[in-house]
Formats: sequence, structure tokens, C-alpha cells
Amino acid sequence: MQNNTFSGLFVGQNLITLKEVASTNTFLKDALSKSTPFLEGTVIMAEKQFAGRGQTNNIWLSEERKNLTFSVLLNPSFLRVDQQFELNKAISVALNDVLKMYAGNDALIKWPNDSYIGNKKVGGMLIENIVTGNKIRHAIVGIGLNVNQTDFPISLKNVTSLKQGLHKDYDLSVLLGELCGAIEARYLQLKAGRQEKITSDYMDRLYLINQWAAFKTANGVLTGKIIGVSSSGQLEMETPDGTVFFNNKEVEFINE
Repeated sequence: MQNNTFSGLFVGQNLITLKEVASTNTFLKDALSKSTPFLEGTVIMAEKQFAGRGQTNNIWLSEERKNLTFSVLLNPSFLRVDQQFELNKAISVALNDVLKMYAGNDALIKWPNDSYIGNKKVGGMLIENIVTGNKIRHAIVGIGLNVNQTDFPISLKNVTSLKQGLHKDYDLSVLLGELCGAIEARYLQLKAGRQEKITSDYMDRLYLINQWAAFKTANGVLTGKIIGVSSSGQLEMETPDGTVFFNNKEVEFINE
């Protein structure tokens, strides 16, 4: 275990690098359950993560020392439990802020919180909240970003990396510093009550926003157009039969 720091930031001011861990989210959650006194903004980064998790227990596969797999501890007690999607939007936009520096307008956010370059997934996020009453006491923000990996399982047709998409290698420590800075900036924006700005940026950068496309649901293939996202995080879609709302995993993007 190695401790480092990024000067000038509270996100990443305490940076702990682990040689190998099952999941940085699990490591941080277990440490908090044992009352380990971590400062807000602590980052746990894994050189090798062998059981990373995505949304609804999907496995996040990452080649050792070629990607970024890390978790950030935040204490958003200013948010109620019913406002948790506000944090989801803030972190999604923060990741996109950095990716746009490299990929321009090809960097997009796929609802609810995946990072895309073009029509391929380059990163994912899992936020696990620890709640006291109706407030979020701790948020463990787990992030996986494909950086220099170019070999992916054949089954993952819609996955890419920065190197695969942009044809150059990237310094992981520089990229991590940029991500920590962006997360801090958007988190402080959220804390200052500027949710409207974050929501506007989230919607402007949303994959397939205002475009007719085919989607798969429990009832079959649906033609629809994403027109919004509710405050609770439901996807709002216009269809020939009217407006419908979907929770996460209730709709699948067919081009994947």
C-alpha cells in the first residue's frame, strides 16, 4: 500500500495505491465499517482489480496497470437520499469534462452514468451510498476508465479505450490528477447549489439525446427518442404512443 497526493486538491489529497484488490469500492466500504478515519476526498486506486463491479453487479474487466480503477470518498450530507441522482450527474459530467479534453465532442455520457467515445463505452461508474436518516453520509464513487488497454473480449463489442480510440498512450498518474480535479470542481458546484448548470451540461452531452433510435424493452423492440431524465434518474423517452419513463436496466440501447 502506497500513499501519494495531488497538491491543491482535496479530492486526491489522500491517495492510497493498492497493488491488488478485489474491488476498491468494497475495500473503502469495509474500511468505513471499521471506523477507519478517512478524510473526504480520499482516493483508493488499484494497480490490479480482479473483481470490479459495475451497475447491478456487472463485472468490470480491467487489464493490470493499463487502466484507471479507483474509488473516491465523498461526504455529501447536503444531499437527501431522494437527491442521489444529482451526485450521479455531477460525477458523470466531471468524467466527461476530462474526456472532452482528449476526444472533443465525441466524448458523451450514456444514461445513466457511462462514459462514451463515439458509440463505444470507455468508462463506467458505481456510486454506493451510506445513509443516515434521510441524508447521504458517505458516497463511495467507484470509477473504471479504459486507458491504454487495446485487447478486449470479443463479446464486448461496444467497448473501447482512450488508446484504441485516439491512437496514443496516456500517463495514468496525469489522467488521475485531471479526473480528481474535475470531480472536485463539479462536486463543489453541486454543493454550492448549482444543480441546474450540472443538469444542463449532463443533458447537452447525453448520448442519443433527441435522436430517434431503436431500444429493447421487456415488451420487445421500441422506437423512441430520449428527451430528458427525471430528477430521480428515470429516462424520459418520446415514442409514437406517447411519453414513457424507464428505470436503469429496463431499456437496452440496441446499437450495442
